[in-house]
Parts: sequence; C-alpha cells; structure tokens
Amino acid sequence: MKILLYQTAFLGDLILTTPLIESIKKIYPSATLTVISKPFGREVLKNNPFVDKLITFDKSKDSTLDLIKTLRREKFDIAISPHRSHRASYILFLSGIPKRIGFDKAGFSFLYTDLVPHRFDSTHEIDRNLKLLEKLPDYKPDLIEKNPKLYLTPQEDNFYKSISLKDNSYIVVAPGSKWETKRWTDKGFAAVIDTLIKKGETVVLIGSSEDLDFVEKILSKTEEKLLNLVGKTNLRQTFSLIKHSKLLISNDSAPVHMAVSFDVPVIDIYGPTVKDFGFYPYKNGVVIEVEDLRCRPCGLHGHKVCPIKTHDCMEKIKPEFVLEKVDKILS
Repeated sequence: MKILLYQTAFLGDLILTTPLIESIKKIYPSATLTVISKPFGREVLKNNPFVDKLITFDKSKDSTLDLIKTLRREKFDIAISPHRSHRASYILFLSGIPKRIGFDKAGFSFLYTDLVPHRFDSTHEIDRNLKLLEKLPDYKPDLIEKNPKLYLTPQEDNFYKSISLKDNSYIVVAPGSKWETKRWTDKGFAAVIDTLIKKGETVVLIGSSEDLDFVEKILSKTEEKLLNLVGKTNLRQTFSLIKHSKLLISNDSAPVHMAVSFDVPVIDIYGPTVKDFGFYPYKNGVVIEVEDLRCRPCGLHGHKVCPIKTHDCMEKIKPEFVLEKVDKILS
C-alpha cells in the first residue's frame, strides 16, 4: 500500500503533523508513506523513522502540474490532507488517488472522497488532525500517537555544548513571529530578560534573520548581557538549543511546538490569536493572554499592524505576568 500525506502549511503545522505521520505507520507498518511539505520539511522530518519518502513543494517556485504528474506516476492508494487549501484539494483529486481524506472546511472540499469536520472549538490541532485517520478502513484507536517528535543525530543533539551551554541550565527566549501583531512588545521582552539575568539565569535569544530588526529593538532596551543567536543558527541547531533548555518563552509560534516535542516547559504569549484555534502548547505549557478584550481574535494568524491601532492584546500583558509564570515553572 502507498499512502500520501499532504501538509504544505507553516513550520509549526508540520511539527504538529508528526503524530499523524507516526500513527499512519503504526496502523499500516508495511505501507510506504510519502509526505509532501514545504522545503523546510527536509529539516523537520530529517531522521524521522516513519517517513519513507519526502517530496518538497514550494508553491511560489515549483510547478503544480509537475507535482500532479509525479503523484500520478506514483499511483498512491490513499491521500490524507490536514492542509485546508484549495490547492491541496485539486492536486490530490487530479493525481487520481482513489481515497482522499480531508476536512469539510477545506477549499474545494467536494473533491475529497471522505470528509472530517473541522472546527475551531478548542480542540488541539494534533487531535483535530488525528480525526482524519478515523476514515481509514483499518483504523485502531490504540495505535494512535499524540505526541509530536523531532529526531536529532548525536552530533546535532550536542550543538548546545559547542557554544559552552550546559544541559538544563539556561532559558530560551523566542521573540519573533512572521506576523508582527503576534509579537509581544520589545519593552516587555527586555524587562523579562533583564530580570531573569539579574536573578542569575542565562538567557539565550533565538530566531531567524527575519527577526533581526525586532530583536535589535529588544536589545536596545536591555541592560544585561545575554547570548544572542538570532539569525546565527539553522533549524536543527535551534532544536538542540530548545531541547536542552530548562524553559522556553515564546509568542504563539513554531518554537512552542518544538519545545513540546522535547518535553521542555513553555510559556506561550498570546495576542491576536486565541486558544480556541487549537495551537496552544499540547503539554508542559502555560498561555498568557488578556482574556477580556472584545477585539480578540482579530484573525487566524494576526496581522502586520493592529486593525484598531491599539495592540492592546499585547500592550496589556505586563512583564510581571510572564515572570510569575517563570517562577512557578522553575520552582
């Protein structure tokens, strides 16, 4: 049997798909499982023992027609798509795969042969995705795996040591986000960082090169010395840094799910998004948010600027709120 899993959503979404991948292979251990993801899937799914083949697809660069032709040649028996895009629906339909399982809220959902309800009702994304497997003829609840996992080689795992860090001896802060309104305030991050360092904690700042401008604003407000690795590490090195930390502080973004994959406690700062969407820490985490704002949520992902120009959802989160949770977790 040949099974295809289609997930070309964001980095965090792919990490949250790893329980789905493992569960498919536990239900059908002799099947060949192929995953379609964005190019970062090479890093996220590297060494994953449940992925037999990876196809990367970048809609901004790669030919959709070529992908369809490739999939038709492969002659898959089953396709499963947690991704709700129109493109996923018609690619799988045109690929001639006889059984296609997707969500009822997907674009062009009528092109699937089997539909599963999708609701933003506080159901976690992991559990929502796993519902897709109930449409499999050999579905067995006792074979379902719910924890996300990332797999590092021993060399990758030890990256944190190469920069003189010790296991479980430092706090990682991930202040970035693709959507600007999902970032907590620079002054908030700076105050938390300074307080932690004054208490004797080692703080490591992580992020991509896209976060550099925002991080510079944070650093301009900090008085204490910290280890700034923003834009200086690749994804696998970031995994190592998070895995061996004692705590992650992050916005509602992919690092949260990296921490959960390694059983690292996480403080997740929510602004324009809400827990009802289902992307909160699956375990080992606490969410900090201002719950009584009528403007929340203002969108599934947030925006570049606050639609009502106040950004109250983040401005009203004080450093004390975060520090209180840090003390509770560390104690």
